Amino acid sequence: MKAAVFYGPNRPLEIADVPTPRPGAGEVLVRIAGCGLCHTDLHYLDHGVKTFKAPPLILGHEAAGIVAELGPGVTGRVVGDRVLIPSVLGCGYCEYCRQGRENLCSQMVMLGNNIDGGYAEMITVPGKDLLPVPPELPLERACVIADALSTPFHAVRRRARVRLGESVVVVGCGGVGLNVVQCAAAAGGRVIALDLNDARLDLAKRLGAAVVINTTGIRRIDKKIRQLTDGGADVAIEAIGSPATIELAFGLLRRGGRLCVIGYSPEPVSISAARLMYYELEVVGSLGCGAGEYREILALVAAGTLQLEPIVSGTLPLAEINTGFDRLRRGEGVRWVVAP
Repeated sequence: MKAAVFYGPNRPLEIADVPTPRPGAGEVLVRIAGCGLCHTDLHYLDHGVKTFKAPPLILGHEAAGIVAELGPGVTGRVVGDRVLIPSVLGCGYCEYCRQGRENLCSQMVMLGNNIDGGYAEMITVPGKDLLPVPPELPLERACVIADALSTPFHAVRRRARVRLGESVVVVGCGGVGLNVVQCAAAAGGRVIALDLNDARLDLAKRLGAAVVINTTGIRRIDKKIRQLTDGGADVAIEAIGSPATIELAFGLLRRGGRLCVIGYSPEPVSISAARLMYYELEVVGSLGCGAGEYREILALVAAGTLQLEPIVSGTLPLAEINTGFDRLRRGEGVRWVVAP
């Protein structure tokens, strides 16, 4: 089969012929219909972040496809099923999995990191983890639910705990931030979206933001937010991964407010412990999504409450995957998908 293989940082993925995997006990072979290109992959490609499995490795963790073969002992699946593959697979037995927090599994396995991922024609994954995709959802769009949509959903609903009528400031309107906007709006929040890119802000408005602000040249965005929210935001969600924007988001909160950090940064962040204590502020992180949340997300997408069409900018054949990553680097579009 054809696959885009990662051999190490600072070099393009190589399209190669690799052996087609065979499903073992409890596993399913899935023919990939679409796999989203994610900034996480750019950490491996451009920034030297190490994958758990040493290269060569097939990247890609936002995959959907059609069941092609069942391994021994698989039940509840048939050849031809349309399925979404969660980006992170939990063991199902550790204390975190048993609490419904599979995203913190002590034996977590991530596609395109611990094991070969979805930038290939075929992939084998545990049958127990697959999720049925409604027939009305195109697989080459539904694939981005596996991370680009599920990660913001988990952050908004479980970690930031956005409630009806609350003011929610979203810092950063990239692929993750735009989905934070639509998830927060769907939860009943009054969303204020911040970014430097007017096109992204226009899309944020389309996805439910009540107010959008291009922060270019604004020296005291905290004052602007206090004016718009009568004292500060109930919730701030940081979706960039920069110490400066995390600190900025913390400074936008009202008394009793909550900051949720989705963006990844290896650098330390400085916040006021006095303000944290005196105003009873909360700061939480958010990682991925628990397995039990996917069915609700799929139902919301099928109902049109959460949208995929504005998020998926287009599809590319596997042979053009490096072109897709170049577009991602330049900030073109929101989410590009390869369709092997």
